Amino acid sequence: MRAFLSSPLRAELRETTRLATPLAAANLLQMMVYAIDVIFVAPLGTEELAAITLSTSIYGLSLWCAMGLVGAVAPLAASALGRGRHAVREVRRSIRMGLWVSALAGLAIMVLALAGEPIMRATGQPPLVSQLAGDYLTIVSFAAIPVVASSALRIFVSTLGRAVIATWVTVFALGINALGNWLLIYGHWGLPALGLKGAALASVLTSLATIGAYAAIIQSDRRLRRYHVFGRLWRADPARLLEIWRIGLPIAAIILAEAGLFSIAAFLMGALGKLELAAHTVALQIASLAFQVPFGIAQAATIRVGLHHGRGNADAIRLAGISAMLLAIGFAVVFVVTMLAVPQWLLSIYLDVDDPRNATLLVLAGSYMTIAAAFQLFDGVQAVAAGLLRGLADTRVPFVLAVIGYWPFGFGSAWLLAFHTPLGGLGVWMGLAVGLIVTAAMMLWRWQRRGTLGLLDRSF
Repeated sequence: MRAFLSSPLRAELRETTRLATPLAAANLLQMMVYAIDVIFVAPLGTEELAAITLSTSIYGLSLWCAMGLVGAVAPLAASALGRGRHAVREVRRSIRMGLWVSALAGLAIMVLALAGEPIMRATGQPPLVSQLAGDYLTIVSFAAIPVVASSALRIFVSTLGRAVIATWVTVFALGINALGNWLLIYGHWGLPALGLKGAALASVLTSLATIGAYAAIIQSDRRLRRYHVFGRLWRADPARLLEIWRIGLPIAAIILAEAGLFSIAAFLMGALGKLELAAHTVALQIASLAFQVPFGIAQAATIRVGLHHGRGNADAIRLAGISAMLLAIGFAVVFVVTMLAVPQWLLSIYLDVDDPRNATLLVLAGSYMTIAAAFQLFDGVQAVAAGLLRGLADTRVPFVLAVIGYWPFGFGSAWLLAFHTPLGGLGVWMGLAVGLIVTAAMMLWRWQRRGTLGLLDRSF
């Protein structure tokens, strides 16, 4: 035990915690930024609420994948910083080309968003909902480039040890988005009441304010300013650009594979009944909220491993892995106890637990939360293991492992248990648990075998 809690491990655990805490806080706050749109739009009516929900399913997933693509900047910049030699130039190359990738990915999202109404109609949505969603997506698409570019700048400040900037910028964005929604949806302070279009415009203004805040902070911070990430931004760097695409595309694909599984789970629930789908949505919101912490730990793990890999320090890489896993497991235990001890309190965030009309819904959501509590540990482990491997720029094989774990095992189990046993909705959640468990086991195996597999010998 004394060796386990040795001084180097304590030091690494302290550094990982220092980096992960503001990143996890920023993730949780970002969820609140997205939730504000729904809160302000809900009173407009069911059509508007349906339109923004459906729009977010397209636009939000696209943004998440694009951010995963830009996430390749983290191991590249961290490794360069760890090597020390020409660190300023190498970090600058990665961030600049990360901004290029942000612009290209953002343009692709804009094209997809502009096809929003035809997509809605093709999936059988009502005409009015399709039109509202199309109008919303057309406006909000202009936020895509600044949102993804802000993700690249967030990686930059975090890699340079200023992760707390991401937290405060997200707090700022939260305030701007709330004010923008209040002003533009309902027409306060003499402004026109734009309804759903106002929510889209508020998102665009928030995205511009966010990237503006990052730019202002970077230019005013002495240490960050010396990297000149905005200087000669027009100059292409094909080699680094291709490197980001090579590492980043599998990251985006992993996100798509996992998100796709949970999206399909919603359709399976819908086939079982409206109550099952509603209970699934509530339970999934709580599980998603909990996931933001291990996701922040995974982001920190990528940076810490990248730094140590740049220095060629295999023992420090091992300690970074232990530290990240300890944090993820420790948080998972806390949240499992919370979910099992006070499920009604958690459900009360989304439902009126005192309303008799919600009795059946609460029972179903509570049963799904029991399964969610059981797989919190594995969800955290798979996220952190993927983040650790990402720090070694190992993304292609983890993508294959994720597809195998999430689809043949996860979806296969969910479909089988839901429709070929009496378990119903519980079977869907058990299937999700199977997918996460299998994926976590495979990711963890690859991380443990990193030396044998030659992952430590790569230079990037």
